[in-house]
Amino acid sequence: MESFGRVAVLYGGPAGEREVSLESGRNVLEALQAQGIDVVGIDAMPGTLPAQLQASGAQRVFNMLHGRFGEDGVVQGCLETLGLPYTGSGVLASSLAMDKLRSKWLWHGAGLPTPEFRIVRGETADWTELVAVLGLPLMVKPIREGSSLGISKVNALEALPAAVAEARRFDDTVIIERFIKGQETTVGILERQPLPVIRLETAREFYDYTAKYLADDTRYLIPSGLGETVERRLQELALQAFDALGCSGWGRVDFMVDEAGQPWLLEINTVPGMTSHSLVPMAAKAAGIDFATLTRRILAGAQCQMQARAG
Repeated sequence: MESFGRVAVLYGGPAGEREVSLESGRNVLEALQAQGIDVVGIDAMPGTLPAQLQASGAQRVFNMLHGRFGEDGVVQGCLETLGLPYTGSGVLASSLAMDKLRSKWLWHGAGLPTPEFRIVRGETADWTELVAVLGLPLMVKPIREGSSLGISKVNALEALPAAVAEARRFDDTVIIERFIKGQETTVGILERQPLPVIRLETAREFYDYTAKYLADDTRYLIPSGLGETVERRLQELALQAFDALGCSGWGRVDFMVDEAGQPWLLEINTVPGMTSHSLVPMAAKAAGIDFATLTRRILAGAQCQMQARAG
């Protein structure tokens, strides 16, 4: 059995997804402890994390911090400076994946399909022109937030200003995106291998925070029912999108599949959830990988990724 030395699981943190991160981190901590791994949990906060890590004696880090600070390159930079191997993507890829706007620019430049959008940087815009270009409904999103925080589906022109104001509570820059009517799907990636496709069904307007973490009626369909051709295309496109941003280790790529079967890229999560409602553990289980094995494989990749980043 591989020896990992002392492992620090980072969770909690200051972001809006703190509660989700706490649950994810506790689940990972317990799974690693059950395998006899020397592991310590750290509720990571800006300013204190380097001292916490040094005091813990950590030799490797399992990062379960969701959202800003933990998923946007900041913690990754700290860990690089300390010379600690860590799970997930590096500094640049983490920063890009957290930024929906720059992700879309890169995907568009790489010829990958992502819904048409417009940027709103102030409090006002020509709402009539936006609707004329993008149609209705529309999706309004802060560019740097996770777990669907600040995201709204807008069905009428007069609702746009309020939706943008809500998104701006989370970020000064907002994107307004063409709504894709169809199926919400996701593809997990582990060690450059796409996991089985999951199709999501919710009674809510879209797969929002409540549908992700609180609702008991959200349906997770594996197999997706979309057919082998579409599933294979989703998996191929997920890996292409992952590579375009320079992601590594593990992650999750979210899509809409329109009524013609065309996939559209929405975003990449470089630190996916590991809660009872989370999607990567579900997909891994469908591929015959139990939760304990999943955590161990993610952890084992940390050293390889650090060596790759070092060249």
